[in-house]
Amino acid sequence: MLKPYEQINHSNQPLRIVRMVELTALMGISRSSIYEKLNPKSRYYDADFPKPIRLGAASVGWRSTSVDEWIASRTV
Repeated sequence: MLKPYEQINHSNQPLRIVRMVELTALMGISRSSIYEKLNPKSRYYDADFPKPIRLGAASVGWRSTSVDEWIASRTV
């Protein structure tokens, strides 16, 4: 059975949720840099950066597919 935050992607595999520690490791940037990229008022704002999804009252995560797509778009 799927957890509430999991969805099925096109290959019928459950989507994986990436938390902050893993996200910083995958992207090679700091936590503060991630929040700068998400903040529209920041000069480092990136409208294409993956948006977090709320997992609970005080937790967020990112869809692994969105993260992978963003990384791939930067390595072209």
